[in-house]
Amino acid sequence: MKRTMPIALAQAKASPDPGLNLETARDWTCEAARRGARIIVFPEMFMALPKKDAPLSATAEPLDGSFVTALAGMAKENNLWLAAGVWERIPDSDRVHNAAVLLSPSGKLSTAYRKLHLFDGLGIRESDRMAPGDALPEIVEAEGLRIGLSICYDLRFPELFRYLSDLGVDLILVPSAWYAGPLKEDHWLTLLKARAIENTCYVAGANLAGGPFSARSAVIDPFGVALADGGEAPGLVFAEIDPERIGAVRENLPALNHRRFTVPTLKADNAP
Repeated sequence: MKRTMPIALAQAKASPDPGLNLETARDWTCEAARRGARIIVFPEMFMALPKKDAPLSATAEPLDGSFVTALAGMAKENNLWLAAGVWERIPDSDRVHNAAVLLSPSGKLSTAYRKLHLFDGLGIRESDRMAPGDALPEIVEAEGLRIGLSICYDLRFPELFRYLSDLGVDLILVPSAWYAGPLKEDHWLTLLKARAIENTCYVAGANLAGGPFSARSAVIDPFGVALADGGEAPGLVFAEIDPERIGAVRENLPALNHRRFTVPTLKADNAP
């Protein structure tokens, strides 16, 4: 019998109140499990939208704090994997880590990734309120798949995805708070497809909806086919992750095997 992993992306309209976001998580996790999902992915910043008049450190918690603990309970109660974006407290600092956690069906924290690339562009300066991580994401074995994490702006840095590819990743989750704006939606969908195509793996981006965010959560298969697109409204977005599809694409287009590691890096003599 062919085995796939049903995935649900939670295209949520988050609140500055962590308690309200936990209520959303509880409702949507139950619904995703009822509809057969084995993993649900909530967006970046899902713990709480930033407030202009308060530092993120006022909301942030350690990863064993009440917010992640509550999410872990939902994963266990519904027997599925759960990923979400959270604010992680940094001791003695007003800045925080923009982190993503992956929780197992047993309620265990399987891995946490701190966003490496902070978005300082288009009038936004994440580095004023956040500190970048200093460790590469890990691979987690789940449901017969090798899963890795990235966050939002990381999409513009293909070397991070190639690193995960070198670890044998099958599915990369991208919790995001991708802003709307001129061509931003096109960038989002194009980059999701590019990261999937060049690494012949699945890429699943769960984006915030409402307000300044562009929504359009999507699941892209290893050949660049969009299996699901969440449109603009809040809601759950479903797709199937098929390990056989990964193998078939890599057999027919073995681009990862064609990389030339023996050729010296090309660089002009006068290049900086």
